[in-house]
Amino acid sequence: MRLSDEDLDRIAAAIGEAEKKTSGEIVCALARRASDYAYVPPLWAAFFALATPWPLAEFTTLSAIHIYAIQIGVFMAAALLIWQPSIRIFLTPRLVKKRRAERAAIEQFFMRGVAGTKGRTGVLIFVSFAEHYARIIADEGLNGKISDAEWAAALEPLLARLGQGRCAEGFIATIEECARLLARAAPPGTEGDELPDKVYVS
Repeated sequence: MRLSDEDLDRIAAAIGEAEKKTSGEIVCALARRASDYAYVPPLWAAFFALATPWPLAEFTTLSAIHIYAIQIGVFMAAALLIWQPSIRIFLTPRLVKKRRAERAAIEQFFMRGVAGTKGRTGVLIFVSFAEHYARIIADEGLNGKISDAEWAAALEPLLARLGQGRCAEGFIATIEECARLLARAAPPGTEGDELPDKVYVS
């Protein structure tokens, strides 16, 4: 799934409109994947290679040297095959992908300055495509003012549209929901626009 330049401009415009209603700051970050999972191919390749000798020893008359050569070939072929991004992601355990996506979201929260606003009222909307992961992270100035249930509800339009391949529309809908919540918790002030109105793509 990709966002066009037009999609990115639409999302940036939605952020600008939303921030007119609040002193809070909204930042959007989009990752194609949270990690390259480079360790996955050799792990699976080792598993297949280690499993190879048993059936060969049981059901063939191949010598140990030939079995060893086949084992090496299996390892190399499996590693090359699993190195394909789609296969690599598919073979990575779901819990591992979730943890990596969570970490990537937190990294973006600090990297993009969301944690550094004057009122500590920044909000990050984060999506990682490969892991099918989305999350809203709000800074500590909003603690107790907006509940976890309200943030979860604000994220639902994005999750629903991601499943339909309508990422830009999902971002825009969730930005609007965040603006509604922030207008109550952090009404407009004199801080000005502290962070760029854009989508960070990595």
